[in-house]
Amino acid sequence: MASLLRSHRLARTLLTHQRAFSTTTALRNSSNAFEHLQSSLPKREIQPTFEDLSPQTSYRLDMTLADFLPSTNPPPLLPPTSPPRQLPIPHHLLYFEPSKRASAMLPDGTNPDQSPGEPFVRRMWAGGRVLYNQANPLLLDGSRGVCAEFIRSVTVKGKEGDEKLFVAIERRLAKASKSEVEQMSTATDSEQARNDLDHRVRQRLWRDSDEDFGDCSVLETRNIVFMRARTPEQAKSDAAKTGGKILKPTLTPDYTHTILPDPKLLFRFSALTFNAHAIHLDPEYSREIEGHRNLLFHGPMSFTFLVTLLQQELKKQGNEVIKKVEYRNVAPLYCNEEVTFCGTKTGERKWEIWAQTPEGGIAVKGSVWTEAGP
Repeated sequence: MASLLRSHRLARTLLTHQRAFSTTTALRNSSNAFEHLQSSLPKREIQPTFEDLSPQTSYRLDMTLADFLPSTNPPPLLPPTSPPRQLPIPHHLLYFEPSKRASAMLPDGTNPDQSPGEPFVRRMWAGGRVLYNQANPLLLDGSRGVCAEFIRSVTVKGKEGDEKLFVAIERRLAKASKSEVEQMSTATDSEQARNDLDHRVRQRLWRDSDEDFGDCSVLETRNIVFMRARTPEQAKSDAAKTGGKILKPTLTPDYTHTILPDPKLLFRFSALTFNAHAIHLDPEYSREIEGHRNLLFHGPMSFTFLVTLLQQELKKQGNEVIKKVEYRNVAPLYCNEEVTFCGTKTGERKWEIWAQTPEGGIAVKGSVWTEAGP
């Protein structure tokens, strides 16, 4: 029965991709076919997401990573909300994911809010940037927080007929104001009140500069690349590839750590981030639709390992904390294949971090700026 359901889902997803492939062919002769997306997508008004800042989700991530990270020893019980601890730096990735009905999600299990639509039905996490406001951190005290999400920019790259859309999604995380929390009771039953609340949150948190915190504690940019569907033949060919261009690291690491990710790790991280993207959960989908040889290791999970390991290194050397991270995902990482995380100090309060494939090529590369801790 499970196999029948999986085959039905694959067939339905494949039909969506085939329609997108046909749309691609029809639009191939129009060089300006997608320019309108550069202006229309940033105008989307995405509903802000409220969430209670409980230590539960953060604690579960610590437990999930404990067997994969050195010097990690979570307490046997859930930490209290008083006195509260600060939201750990990479753990913001687990909070403020929108809650949608399954029927509202795209066929591959992803959130439609940022999607440009057909023919760009595939997506990958291309990288991003995170800034942390040490003067105004989020606390895991059970209070309510809010995330306002905006599409900051859209860039079209690639030759005609093979364009890719790079969408910069800006997430602004903050404590919910007292008036916003009070208004939620009426917004639950009134569409007008809900629209008014959404508008007020967006107005309060938006800034013209993507480095201006305003009331926010964390500013995150997620760079997502949207691509066309692959034909079944293309997917099969790509999944069978074993080699390819390798970008070798040019720096000598000050520290390294190697893990072997398994399906349990990928599933638990997907669950913690409320992420149903099939490339992390369904190996048949990954091979036959997306052209990957196995389940794909999450882009944000690479970020989590890289940043957590660097924080452990910083604690050994003094009281510096992470101020800003910029990173790019340049090659895929897979389940059941070793991943090596590396880092080295390159200057005053400046670090380079990267993740390597089993062949020694760079899969993720990032730069980190630090500052004096409290």
